Amino acid sequence: MTRSVLTAGLICAALALPASAQTNMPFALDWRFEGPAAPYFLAIDNGHFDDEELSVEVAAGQGSLDAIPKVATGAFPVGFADMASLIKFIDQNPDAPVTAIMILYDKPAFAIVGRRSLGVSEPSDLEGRRLGAPPPDGAWAQFPIFAAEQELDVDAITVEPVGFPTREPMLAAGEVDAVTGFSFTSYLNTVRLGIDPDDISVMLMADYGLALYGNAIIVNTDFAEANPEAVTGFLRAVAHGLRDTVADPEAGIAALAERNPALDSELELERLEIALRDNILTDWVRENGLGNIDADRFALSLEQIAMTYEFQTEPDASRYFTDAYLPDDGSLTME
Repeated sequence: MTRSVLTAGLICAALALPASAQTNMPFALDWRFEGPAAPYFLAIDNGHFDDEELSVEVAAGQGSLDAIPKVATGAFPVGFADMASLIKFIDQNPDAPVTAIMILYDKPAFAIVGRRSLGVSEPSDLEGRRLGAPPPDGAWAQFPIFAAEQELDVDAITVEPVGFPTREPMLAAGEVDAVTGFSFTSYLNTVRLGIDPDDISVMLMADYGLALYGNAIIVNTDFAEANPEAVTGFLRAVAHGLRDTVADPEAGIAALAERNPALDSELELERLEIALRDNILTDWVRENGLGNIDADRFALSLEQIAMTYEFQTEPDASRYFTDAYLPDDGSLTME
């Protein structure tokens, strides 16, 4: 089925609903039901989507490159995806009706996770040591930017291509001195393998010169143009779900566990708390509110992406993000 047929069907279905009916807005996650997804489920369970007359079902994903085309084709009106991946997708598919409308990860989780006992505490420590990096890893994709910003001699770093399943086991076994990965994932996986947390160094690339934004809520622009109030309501409900999660993280994990009884609640609570602390509730967000961008930082992030990616068209920040659907009623304030 073509994109135009999918999007047209989606929009017509929404417009055909009676005024009192709920608008159906299935939401495509980028990954599995893990701790950082708790705000969406609390928004469901605590009635925030109902308050906006929205019917929302959350679908697990297999990465940003899975969520983005789902939204671009209209199979899902909204989704959750990495901004750098979205920017590259739009550059390669300029007519795709998709854009970002709310930043959730003000700092991306891209990180270098090392062992202090193996000599890795700071970026410069990587020189002369072994770095494990899965070739498809999102953090590895940003490593050249990180290395350039830190003026590292990359020729002095031995890069070992590793698989995702073997990445942290190799770090725990001392077969590599550090790895690239998502901060909360590689850190927690290494702790679970018996490594003392005090022996683990986590270097968020965002703290060492990386200007890129992390994950954002994205929307099918055809759907958004036809349903602007529903889209704004969705973002407001997510913000309320996030507030609820910050106030009671255990409740957020309980909401997740209802959907996944096999969930390791203790592990996912820690993953959630790390994401809230390091990626979502940053100093900038606490001062400026959730969801928006800093224009100067976004321009710099596009320059950094161009260090490792050749744009097919001149980058246009307004094509990748819009604040037009962000609620202006104070619901985005995070203190």
